[in-house]
Amino acid sequence: MTPLNYNHLFYFYVVATEGSIIKASARLNLTPQTISGQITSFENQIGAKLFDRKNKALYLSEMGQLIYSYADEIFQLGDEIKHILTRKQPGQWHTFTVGITDVIPKVLVHQLLSPVLKMTERVRLICQEGDQSSLLADLSVNKLDCILTDQPLQLGNHVKAYNHLLVESGFTFFAAEKLCANFSKEFPKSLADLPWLMQSKKSAARTRLSSWLEKHNISPNIVAEFDDSALMMSFGQAGLGIFSSPTLIDKYVADKYQVKIIGCTDEIKEHYYIISPERRLKHPAILEIVNAANIQHNSKA
Repeated sequence: MTPLNYNHLFYFYVVATEGSIIKASARLNLTPQTISGQITSFENQIGAKLFDRKNKALYLSEMGQLIYSYADEIFQLGDEIKHILTRKQPGQWHTFTVGITDVIPKVLVHQLLSPVLKMTERVRLICQEGDQSSLLADLSVNKLDCILTDQPLQLGNHVKAYNHLLVESGFTFFAAEKLCANFSKEFPKSLADLPWLMQSKKSAARTRLSSWLEKHNISPNIVAEFDDSALMMSFGQAGLGIFSSPTLIDKYVADKYQVKIIGCTDEIKEHYYIISPERRLKHPAILEIVNAANIQHNSKA
C-alpha cells in the first residue's frame, strides 16, 4: 500500500476546516490551483471523493467526514508536540473526549464537566454533541471515552458499554412575569391554564413529564417543542409559554432568563448517566466527574 501523503492530508484538513479552497489558499499562502491539485491527487491516491461540490460550494462527503475526524486528531497531536517543544520541558495533554446527547441543558453539561479542567493532570476536554445512537457508534470504535446522557443503555444493545448513574434531579417549572399575572396559586392544576413549551419526544424528560401530567389529569396546551433546551428557555423568556428544567439548575435558569419559578416536583426524576466502556470506572477524568457530582449532591442533601 502506498504510504499516506501527510502534506495532502494537511491541505485537505485546512480546506475542510476553512470551508473553501480560497480561504485555505490565503491561510497557507498558496494558489487555489495548487491546493485544488493537491486535493485531487489525494483523492486519486485513496480512491475516494472527499468533497461533494454543489453550486460551487464544498461539502464533505461521507468518506471526507470520516477522514476529517482522524485528521483532526492527528494535527491536534502535532499542536501538542509543538507546544511541548516550545516550552522545552516534558509534558503531556491527556485528551478526554465526551459525547453529549443534544437534549441535555448546556448549563448542566458545564456544571458536570467543568471539574475535569480543574484536575492537576493536563487534560484537554473535547465535547461532541449528537443523538444517542450516533454517539454509541463512536463509543464502540473508541472515538469517545464516554457519553453523557439522560437515557441509559438498553439491554440487548450491541455496544459493549455500561451505565453509571451520575446524578438525578426533580423538575422545576418557570414562566415569564406577564404569564404569571394570570397564574393561580394552585399547583400543579394551574399548569393547564397556560401555553406550554415542551422538550422534544426524543428526550427522556418528555416521557416523564407526560406521565406526571396525566397522573394529575392535566392536558397541557403544547405550543412548541424543542431539541435545544436553551432555545426553549429563550422562548419562555419572551413569555410565549411555561417550561421546565432540572431543579439542579433552577436558580441559574431563573436569573439567566429572567423568569419566575412557579412550582417544582420531586414526584418525577430526571436521571443523568455516564455510559462508559468500563464496567468499573478507571479513567481519571470520569472519576473526577463522578466524585464532583457526589460531593455536590451530598452538600445539597
